[in-house]
Amino acid sequence: MPVTAGGLRAPLVIVLLVPGLLLTPAVAQDVRGLEVCTAEKQMERRTSCLQSNVEFLQQSLAKTSRDAQDALAAANRRIVALEADVVALKNALAAAEAQLAGLKKARTEAKPDKK
Repeated sequence: MPVTAGGLRAPLVIVLLVPGLLLTPAVAQDVRGLEVCTAEKQMERRTSCLQSNVEFLQQSLAKTSRDAQDALAAANRRIVALEADVVALKNALAAAEAQLAGLKKARTEAKPDKK
């Protein structure tokens, strides 16, 4: 993870988001793809239903994890590119300031002294 002048970004995000997540009440919700296993009367069918739900949730979690990792990698690549742009701009600014200082020096040397 890139480090900035202010430190690591991830701990800041965690510190800002986790308290908000902990304070929000949890509500029950339906998840698309999950089966209602309590309706099954036979134990084998109920077990099969629960195993199917577990597999579905594991696949969903794996996909979400891959998507989050991809998004994080893309963000890190963008940060690196922006940091490179900042370095280039700082170098250009330093060159412009050096050129300006040279022009000011040449101008003061070109003026004759009034004595």
